[in-house]
Amino acid sequence: MKLSERFDRRYQQAPVATQTAPAAPAEAAPTPADGTPSIAPVERRAVPREGTTATQQVMIETPVQPAEAPTVLSPGLAAAKAEIHADLLRRHAAAIDISNRAGIRRLLTQLTEDHFRNKPPAALVTAADRERLVEILFDEVIGLGPLEAPLRDTEITEIMVNRPEQIFIERRGRIELTNLAFEDEASLRRVIDRIVSTIGRRVDESEPMCDARLKDGSRVNVVIPPVAIYGPCLTIRKFGREVLTPERIVTTGGSSEAILEYLDAAVKTRLNIIVSGGTGSGKTTLLNVLSGFIPATERIVTCEDAAELRLRQVHVISLESKPANVEGRGQITIRDLVRNALRMRPDRIIVGEVRGGEALDMLQAMNTGHDGSMSTVHANNPRDVINRLETLVLLAGTELPSRAIRGQIASAINVIVQTERLRGGGRKIVGVAEVFGLREGEIGLNELFAFRQVAVTPDGRAVGYHTATGTLSTFQDHFKANGAELPESMFEPTQQPAMEELY
Repeated sequence: MKLSERFDRRYQQAPVATQTAPAAPAEAAPTPADGTPSIAPVERRAVPREGTTATQQVMIETPVQPAEAPTVLSPGLAAAKAEIHADLLRRHAAAIDISNRAGIRRLLTQLTEDHFRNKPPAALVTAADRERLVEILFDEVIGLGPLEAPLRDTEITEIMVNRPEQIFIERRGRIELTNLAFEDEASLRRVIDRIVSTIGRRVDESEPMCDARLKDGSRVNVVIPPVAIYGPCLTIRKFGREVLTPERIVTTGGSSEAILEYLDAAVKTRLNIIVSGGTGSGKTTLLNVLSGFIPATERIVTCEDAAELRLRQVHVISLESKPANVEGRGQITIRDLVRNALRMRPDRIIVGEVRGGEALDMLQAMNTGHDGSMSTVHANNPRDVINRLETLVLLAGTELPSRAIRGQIASAINVIVQTERLRGGGRKIVGVAEVFGLREGEIGLNELFAFRQVAVTPDGRAVGYHTATGTLSTFQDHFKANGAELPESMFEPTQQPAMEELY
């Protein structure tokens, strides 16, 4: 039977988000013959930067790609842009309606033509330059300026603004230095303020760090001076527009069919699951996929710092934490959300990420009738998950003995799924382990599946294969009693395939 026939038909019927017409992607700056990477974000950076070595280029793994139309305006066009922008704000600020995109574009086109019509012949520019100037002004007025192009590029997964003149992107798991740039620090600050204000947050000298999100769900982190020494830093982790399905995970080598079949049974039979891994390893993405196995008849409550989960069920309540206001009041933590979720008659509680005292409330919820709950946690392996949860419970301020905490963890957590971002950028499920209780004061783990890395390809990708460990699941009776019996053959180890079949 094919994998697609084993899973809920919702995945085959789920609508895929329509994609915006792709714009010209941000390309890496060309590399001169001496091997020194160059960047031309503004006029003062139009020459190779001093102190940059070929070693730095290797560290960030920046492939050389031909740059398309330059994103840096000439001094004349830059001055014209500033004048047109100022003219727009002076004459039409009250009439600007950001929902009327076509009207704003027409207005900018008219202002640009009027500006150059009144200039002497020496200042005339080509039609292509005028069109590019209108596009830059349009993105600056209603969008995120130079970040609009990488935001529309579906191959880019992360945007990292280190300084106004230095913007990196992550494309297909590799970091690239772009030739994009903000005009100055004030332009970057305007974009930052526009992002955080949409969700009612602020960032200033008293609150120099902030987490926010874009309308499409992309996660945003902002750090400004005095914390950021060299100027504002902006990091955007883009939210995938495509609906990720189990079949696609298998096709791209992120997992095996046996692993996803086991996780499908674990979710449907209401085992409590923790997804662990490092930053950018795909924890939240996998949690979204696992949540798709939950029956549509159940009531789900999600608790997150920044709402990232996109559950496709109808009966879903999404809760989001809230920072304190200027007076230091009104803060609502994840722990407050978890406590409140218990009063909302949930069948399952999904916590976006456990990183504090809410670990205790989550464990108690899992132990008191909310079977099938899920969460993520930062940890390097399943054993570290246990140790980290024990530490996080202590952050709740309770004077619980270690044995009591381990007892709570052993009875609450059933399955730990380990994700990892391997060399070359590939994100995979690298381990699945079951928790089967206390033995001599230590929590026992039963590893069922693992990813065996075999080699690294010439282009720097880690490759290997998924296999079972040969140990049967301790929940076989549980699965059978709930109508999800799994064959013992799926737990048999897989022989290492040929090199050309590794992924």
